[in-house]
Amino acid sequence: MLAASDPNMIVASYGIAGLTVAALWRLFLWLRSRPVRPDPWGAEIALQLEDVQEVCPHCSTPQPPDAWFCARCDNPVGPYHSFTPYVYQFSDGQICRADLSGQFHLSTLVIAGYLMLSIRFGVLAPLYCLAFIARLRSVERDLDKGKPVETKPG
Repeated sequence: MLAASDPNMIVASYGIAGLTVAALWRLFLWLRSRPVRPDPWGAEIALQLEDVQEVCPHCSTPQPPDAWFCARCDNPVGPYHSFTPYVYQFSDGQICRADLSGQFHLSTLVIAGYLMLSIRFGVLAPLYCLAFIARLRSVERDLDKGKPVETKPG
């Protein structure tokens, strides 16, 4: 209670409280006076986006607005293809069709990714891995013979 009765401490606490209130007031005025930024998705941008045509992220082919799969590479397209659980299943199916048919670029990273994808299949993972490795061997044999491998453009 010694500090509460000391007049110097009372004046100091009033001074600190006053400085804090003044600083908060200046902060409020500074935030209020900042320039207002235009809405990035305002009417002008919306008009510009109406003329933009969507393209496939895999092969860059222009897509119609109601497309679910690319007509050129069969890759899933559309505004919600990775977000909607129902359509996501088709996206996974596209990945599995691509790797089991051998229509992918041969690289160590891609092959490792496809083998890690097999973890999602649970009990069927060994069957998927065997089918994938068998297709990979046939692709390697075709490459060794000089035979062109069937791949889709993209």
